Amino acid sequence: MKKKIFSLLAVSALLLSACSSGGQTTDSDTANEGSNGNNPLVQKIAVSTAGELSTLDSGQYTDVNSSDMIGQVTEGLYRTDKEGNPELAMAATEPKVSEDGLVYTFEIRDAQWSNGDPVKAEDFEYAFKYVANPVNGSSSINQMDVIKNGSKIRQEEAKPEDLGVKALDDKTLEIALESPIPYLNQVLVGTPFMPKNKAFAEEQGSAYGTSADNFVGNGPFLIEGWDGTNLNWTLVKNPDYWDAENVQLEEIAVQVVKETATGANMFDTGELDFTTLTDTYAQQYQDSEYSHYVSKAMVGYLSPNQRREVTGNVKVRQAIMQAIDKEGFAEKILGDGSKALNGFVPENFAKNPDTGEDFRIENGELLPYDVEAAQVVWEEAKEELGQKEITLELLSADTAAAKKTVEYVQGQLQENLPGLTIKVKSVPLQNRLDFQTKGEFDLVFGTWTPDYADPINFLEFYDSKGGLNTAGYVSESYDQGLADVKVTLAQEPTARWERMKELEKQLILEDTAVLPLYQGAVAYLQSDQLHDLQIFPFSRTVSYRLVYVA
Repeated sequence: MKKKIFSLLAVSALLLSACSSGGQTTDSDTANEGSNGNNPLVQKIAVSTAGELSTLDSGQYTDVNSSDMIGQVTEGLYRTDKEGNPELAMAATEPKVSEDGLVYTFEIRDAQWSNGDPVKAEDFEYAFKYVANPVNGSSSINQMDVIKNGSKIRQEEAKPEDLGVKALDDKTLEIALESPIPYLNQVLVGTPFMPKNKAFAEEQGSAYGTSADNFVGNGPFLIEGWDGTNLNWTLVKNPDYWDAENVQLEEIAVQVVKETATGANMFDTGELDFTTLTDTYAQQYQDSEYSHYVSKAMVGYLSPNQRREVTGNVKVRQAIMQAIDKEGFAEKILGDGSKALNGFVPENFAKNPDTGEDFRIENGELLPYDVEAAQVVWEEAKEELGQKEITLELLSADTAAAKKTVEYVQGQLQENLPGLTIKVKSVPLQNRLDFQTKGEFDLVFGTWTPDYADPINFLEFYDSKGGLNTAGYVSESYDQGLADVKVTLAQEPTARWERMKELEKQLILEDTAVLPLYQGAVAYLQSDQLHDLQIFPFSRTVSYRLVYVA
């Protein structure tokens, strides 16, 4: 039997009242036709997201859940097509490129913001320079290194106005690069490169993006009912979106569902049309006709605070890295298609430009699970520290997946490293991010999903001056290596590839600055009347732009 799109009236206590007209077909229903041209069903669905929406500001987000929502309501120069490739969005035509490959000139298409203002080239210039300005504290600041003077601005060796992006007029945007980048269109799909309505954002100041009322978008959907803290809101079709004729959904009720069991139950009873699965539920639904499993370039990792005495000891970090049975965790606890990961760059993500060999396979297994080796280096670490008993706090978000992860890590470390006690601290995502930004942690569990398919997008995570490096890892040689990859070797693909392999080994084998646990996958339940859902292997997770009900 087909799973019907559920009437939202049944869950009005959970979802916004704006969503109360349901998606189940009745004789009196009226609806737009779906993309198949013969669709009588109302184009309304209900979906879940695994964590809170922390911001709609593309320059301030730090989590995938927020990035996903920003991607529904905002659109950059490029968007992602059905096949997962970049295609023109706010850029009306492919850019003109200078002979040296350093200057791109874009024509901005006729489009408007949700407050009626036209989308202008200055909206891109303003947004990019906001991210690049160290004063704003954007965790995406290192993403602007690809643009001329981006790295210098980040290191406060140049002024934000020196960033190589300029509005030549209302409809012409010029981007000057630090070095040629053949995959620039992939980069520009990323959330940090979304435009911001300059006039509106300046008027809102620090309140911009903190609620639906303090935000304007230019994407396929508008957001309603989010006050900045509540756990449900609505996405409605943007009638003024430039490509509105190809957007079928009229309304999406979004509910934060942190517990997988709750999401699965809501799906089974028809209250949700899309929800993600984790741990035992991913295994439980493997034979369901509604379940789907998609490999993702997302990495789950532990970040040790190197500003603290114990976790600042490299042998402590190496012991922890080797004391966790990652394969057992991925297979028995997650069970959603995730894999053990012994490196920071995942599999099936990047290939050698000469041989086509996978980066992960070519660079080998770095500090894999080995209890004996872990215990040897652990004893050396305790001797160096002069401590026989050590207690560390492990910080995480309070989502079901995060809590399962840290509980498993806690058990493994206390069992395999004598004298170690792990205290788990699970808090709402925004609180975890706040603690992490302030450096108030010993160990923190997080995930990282890249914006484009190049190893540098993982490696630059630990740039000593980057906004994402909250662990306090500082290495001049590592920073220089990143600069080599981005600039000096930019047009030497073979040498650049070898340098990135060296950097990953330094990051894991030598300095053990990050402790990778697993490469993620997206397991989810989807109504069989919901079509053309886009699940991305990297960057944002999901897009509803092409979805229709039939």
